[in-house]
Amino acid sequence: MFETATLLLFVTSAVLLALSPGPDNLFVLTISIARGPLAGVVTTLGLCTGLVVHTGAVALGVAVFIQESALAFSLLKIGGALYLAWLAWQVFRAPAETLGARASGDGYRRLYLRGVLMNIMNPKVSLFFLAFLPQFVSPVLDPALGPVQGSVTLQIVILGLLFMASALLVFGLISLAAGRIGGFLRKGRGGLILNRLSGVVFAGLALKLLLTER
Repeated sequence: MFETATLLLFVTSAVLLALSPGPDNLFVLTISIARGPLAGVVTTLGLCTGLVVHTGAVALGVAVFIQESALAFSLLKIGGALYLAWLAWQVFRAPAETLGARASGDGYRRLYLRGVLMNIMNPKVSLFFLAFLPQFVSPVLDPALGPVQGSVTLQIVILGLLFMASALLVFGLISLAAGRIGGFLRKGRGGLILNRLSGVVFAGLALKLLLTER
C-alpha cells in the first residue's frame, strides 16, 4: 500500500514536526518541568489519544466540515482557549503547598484527560492533519487497470497512527529530559515558581489559540 520511501519520508517529517516548537510540546515541557517526567509522559499519552480523534475526523470527512464551517472552527477554538484559561486559573489559585507536589493516582488521570481535551479542542490540529496526511496517500497499482484509488480511509488511519507513534517518541523523550532538569529546579521554592510559570504558559497558550485564524 505504501512504498518504503514514502513511509520513511512521512516518519521523518512527523518526527521533525513533533520537535518543532508548538503548543503541544510546550505543554508537555511545562508539565514535565513542574510535575516530573511521569506527569509529562501521562500528558503525552493524552495528547496522542487526541491525535487518534483527529485522524478519525480526517478519515471520516469531519475535518473538511470544520475547515468549511466558520462556526464549528470558532466554537472549538473558543472552547479550547477557555479550557486552557481555566487550567491557568486553577494553577494561580491553588494553595502554595500543593503546587510543588508530584501527581499521583487521580492526579495522573486528570493530566491524561487534560492532554486529550487540549488536543481535541484545537481545530488547527484537524486542519493540519487534513492538509498533511493526504499528501502521503498512495494509489494502488493494478496490472490491468493501472493506478487506481486504494482504501483512502485505511491509509489515513495508518498514517495517523504512525504520526501518533512519532509524537509519542519525541514527546516522551522531552518529558524524561525536562522532568530530570525540573527535579533540580523544584527544590525549595522552585516548585512554587515553576508552577506559577506554568500558569503563565497556559494563559499564553489560551490567548494564542483564541487569536488563531483558519
